[in-house]
Parts: sequence; C-alpha cells; structure tokens
Amino acid sequence: MVVGEMPEGLDLLVIGAGPGGYTAALEAAAQGRSVTLVDRAGAEGIGGTCLLEGCIPSKALIEAAELRNRAVTFADSALGFSSGPVDLGRFQAWKGGLVSRLSKGVHGALRKAGVQIVAGSFTFTGKARGVIELGGESPPRHVEFEDAVIAVGSAAVQIPPVPFDGATVFDAAGILALTELPERLAVVGGGYIGIEIGTALRKLGSSVTVVEAADTILPGMPAGAQKQVARRTGRLGIELLTGRTAQGWDGRRLSIADSSGATTAVEVDAVLVAVGRRPATGDLGLAEAGIRVDASGLIPVDAGFRAAPRIAAVGDVVTGPALAHKAIAEAKVAVRSLCGQSAALSSTTIPLVVFSDPEVAVTGLTSAAAEAEGLHTRVVRLPLGASGRAATMEAAEGSVELVVDTETDAVIGGVLVGPHASELIGEVTLAVEMAASPADLALTVHPHPTLSELVQDTAAALLPRT
Repeated sequence: MVVGEMPEGLDLLVIGAGPGGYTAALEAAAQGRSVTLVDRAGAEGIGGTCLLEGCIPSKALIEAAELRNRAVTFADSALGFSSGPVDLGRFQAWKGGLVSRLSKGVHGALRKAGVQIVAGSFTFTGKARGVIELGGESPPRHVEFEDAVIAVGSAAVQIPPVPFDGATVFDAAGILALTELPERLAVVGGGYIGIEIGTALRKLGSSVTVVEAADTILPGMPAGAQKQVARRTGRLGIELLTGRTAQGWDGRRLSIADSSGATTAVEVDAVLVAVGRRPATGDLGLAEAGIRVDASGLIPVDAGFRAAPRIAAVGDVVTGPALAHKAIAEAKVAVRSLCGQSAALSSTTIPLVVFSDPEVAVTGLTSAAAEAEGLHTRVVRLPLGASGRAATMEAAEGSVELVVDTETDAVIGGVLVGPHASELIGEVTLAVEMAASPADLALTVHPHPTLSELVQDTAAALLPRT
C-alpha cells in the first residue's frame, strides 16, 4: 500500500521499525489487526538501530576480527602462515550486503502479513490521535488510532567535552561504518559497546586505549567476569585507563582526568564515545497522550506494557536492559494486552551477553545477587582450561559458574565466560526457567568434545558425593 492511500483512521499503529516494532507489527497482524508501521526511514529503516547500525554490524565486525586474530594465533602455533592486511572497505561491502539481506527478509515478512509501512515521524496530539510528518509532504497528516505501540528505541549519549563530529569523534554506528582502520583509537566508555568494538578494532590492527570512569571495565557485570575480560584485553595490547573521564578533544589529543583532577593527554586519530544510550522519547508529544516519562526518559508501563489504556511501550523506552531480545518478548505481550488478552512477560530471567573476548553471558541470579536476597546457595565455578575443546581452540581464558538454591535444589543463575558463551547461555537460561536441578543438567548426555560439556561438568560438581 502506498503512502498516499494511508487511511486517516488507523487500527493499530506501531511507531518504530526496530526489533520491538516489527515484532509488534507481525504479532498484531497475526491477531487479525490492521497494522500501520511508521518509521522515519520507512522501509529503509526496517530492523532499526539493532539490525542496521548496532547488533548485526557490530557482530559482523567482531566475527571478522576474531577470524583474523585466530588466523594469527594459529599461524604462530600450528599452521605457519601469515595473515594479510585488513581491507575495511571490502568488509563494509560484505557487511552492507548482509544487513540489506536481513532487512529485506523482515520487510518481506511484514509485507506478507499486510503491514503498511509509512516513512515519517509520528507525534501524539492526544490520547488516541496524532500527526505523521511525511517526507516531502505538507501539511502533516492527522490520524486517529484504536491502539498504538511505542517502539522508538534509543540514541547514543553525547558528552559535551567530546561531541560527535562524524570525522574524528564517532558513536558506535559511525565507527562501524569506517572504510579505513584508525591507527590509534580512544574509546570513551568501557561498557559492553566500547569493549566489544574496541577489542575488534584492536584485533584488526588499531592501537586502542579505553577510558572508563568506573574503577573497572564492564560495570555491572560480575567481578570475576570483569577480571577475566580485563586480563585478556591487556594481553591483546589494549590500554585500560579506569577511574578516568574525558575532558576535551582538540582533533589530535584526548585530555583525560583522574579522580584527583590531574589531567593527561592521549594522542589518537579517532575517538569512539560509548558512554550509554538514552530513550528516544523526547519528541513524541507524550504529554499530549497523558504519558509522563521519568528522569531518564523511560516510559512507566504496567505488566502488559501499557503506558495508557490504548498505548503500549516496549524495548529501550521502558525499564530494564536495552536488549533486542527483551524488546521482542515485550512486543508480543504488549500487542496481546492491547487486543484484550490477559498477558504479561512470564520469563524468570533475560540473559545478558557481552561479545567481548572472552564473551560474557549472565542469566538469573549471580551469587552476590542471591546472597543479597537472603537465599542460601551453592556455587561452583570450573575453569575453561578443564575443557578439551577449549584447548583445541587455543582458548584458555574463561569459566562456567552455576548458582543453586539449596532449599529448592534448583539452578537459579549462571555466569559463563569464554568462546561462544552467548550460545551456551541458552541451556542455563532454560534450566533457570524450568527450575531444573543440577542433576538434570549433569545427567543429560552432552556431546564430546564440546564447550557445552563444561556446563554438564559444573552441574556434576554440585551433586552430593556418595
């Protein structure tokens, strides 16, 4: 359906075409609703920041960098060949094709489901109405809707001392679009985005310095995982400057200050600012719809993700970690709620993953969190060195930790550090959701030799000795 045929009265409106938005649109269409999906970029925006600029592009870079790094590692230890120079322009062409193919796949699913896609920006002018600013059309189109889902995502936070300029200072999307590798890179922010991209660019050949205001990288992650990633980044040659803040940038030198106020400067060619993201709720006219946001720009919602009787919100604009898989799960609940069904997100845990080196994956309660809740636990951690498969991969850094509630004999959490932790965490997440016992994991036959065996072995170490 073309934009000119868009009706003035809409059934179910979805604002934003990222994972939360396109999932909401597909779920609503499956529920028999007539769906209009509005995104600033229209069909070109299908997939949102995650698919077009973030999750997929960053993992493509990480995968390419890891392949090169492993080639260098095995050249030294096993195979005796050398790796060639990095052609970042060629990488961009490959990445662009990959992203385009995935976006077109989602677009095709939306089209097949009968979802109308509109290129424009939406602003609320009331509790069941608003205006859509269509590209190249004036005046704006006034519309009314029966129900709406807000899924506009978030935007990178800027810091005044080092503003984005698109030439030397970049956000994650900008740095992932470079066609030439920066010789020297400073990363402001040692959270998951900064560590993921900084590590990848170091493996490709850049000299990397990470500046983090906290006392450790990956703030909020379990201490053991923080230490293991810090050790590995050090071995890769990444300089970690924790307890420091960026103070200014003159195009050649990044000035930084420690907690005492003493300043130093780092000479670099480019700066990645990755200090966090903020909900993109500022220009939606939410007050006109009777919706108030908190100090962080987040929209308060109920168990069905309703922000108002006819308006729901999902993803980065509501409380909780800004994760695509969280937005997808919330979108399904939100649409069912708007369709009059009794719906709530029933998941016990949402796994957190950092695609660092080694990867970090956390699900359920950590031992510290369980202790804070007053639970009595048993905790076992086995090193990755116990895995024969890890040895064949030249991967020595990592561990598997399981947390068990002694009163219920149920697995309530896990921390995985190592290669493919992002894939392995699904088994532990399922164990938490099913309140599985250590015996359930330990007595399940796992293939050999695999990394998954270490999950089995860790569970076995939790069994009573007879």
